[in-house]
Amino acid sequence: MYGMAIHDQVRTLARQRGSLEHLFVLISFGDLLGVPILPPYYSMRLLPFVVPLINNWKRRMLRERDLMDAIF
Repeated sequence: MYGMAIHDQVRTLARQRGSLEHLFVLISFGDLLGVPILPPYYSMRLLPFVVPLINNWKRRMLRERDLMDAIF
């Protein structure tokens, strides 16, 4: 029943959550990629919450993308 009823919705919501988390990290710690948006003081206050996300975020932001990535 789960696969038939809501699997696609759960998968879409997980992708959206991941995109929003990566956007938050970009806004907070964009200076790691050369995009300074927030002053360093506020970035340092958020650092303990973002440390587990930084490695995956860097890998995702610096990855090459194709047209097929948007489809799948």
